[in-house]
Amino acid sequence: MTRSDWSDVRERLARLAAAPSAVDAFESSGHGWQLEPPMRAEELAEAEAQLQVELPGEYRSFLLEAGRGGAGPTYGLFPMRRTNGRWQWEGDGANLTDLDTLGQPFPHVVAFNPADDLPEPPDEANYPSVDEFNAAEDEYWEQHDAIVFKPEHSIGLLYLCHLGCALREALVISGPARGQMWADDTADGGGFRPLLDDDGTPLDFARWYRRWLNEAETSTDARSGVAPSQ
Repeated sequence: MTRSDWSDVRERLARLAAAPSAVDAFESSGHGWQLEPPMRAEELAEAEAQLQVELPGEYRSFLLEAGRGGAGPTYGLFPMRRTNGRWQWEGDGANLTDLDTLGQPFPHVVAFNPADDLPEPPDEANYPSVDEFNAAEDEYWEQHDAIVFKPEHSIGLLYLCHLGCALREALVISGPARGQMWADDTADGGGFRPLLDDDGTPLDFARWYRRWLNEAETSTDARSGVAPSQ
């Protein structure tokens, strides 16, 4: 199982929280550079039994060693919590994760956009009246939303954070891209795409999280001469 050493994360977040320029950092107000407590091994075992999946190793070790949510990319990591006996993630867009289908494979390995095969939206110039155009436009967007926002597109995806404007990022739990981080840009017409490192390599959870942490330190005065972890 792939693991990462998360022993440095809380110290680095503490430096960020103490850095004067980090107080006003965009998106930090939602998490305040704080992680929630880690999960206990028995809690994670119970959660995975409920979900009928084994979470990818890097994220799994993060939950056990670093925290169950909080400080992280954009507005922070959705925390994993037990509510009414059921383990789930909480946050703006966390409900996009279908807990009952996490074990079913997300089939994609390259970017795809469910809207690609849709026709162009109606052109008002092609309609004799405003009422007819409005009716055609309503019908088009109803069809668009039924196709683009099908829950089937996100089977096997665990939504972990949001970027605002209904844009989200997710971890592939099942399928050939298991362990990779993907962007869901459907709200902006962009479809789904793997998140890539500078060299074009798909980002796994650890590199995704640490890239954010490195960038946060670089953009503030919180590094204090400490070399970034890879």
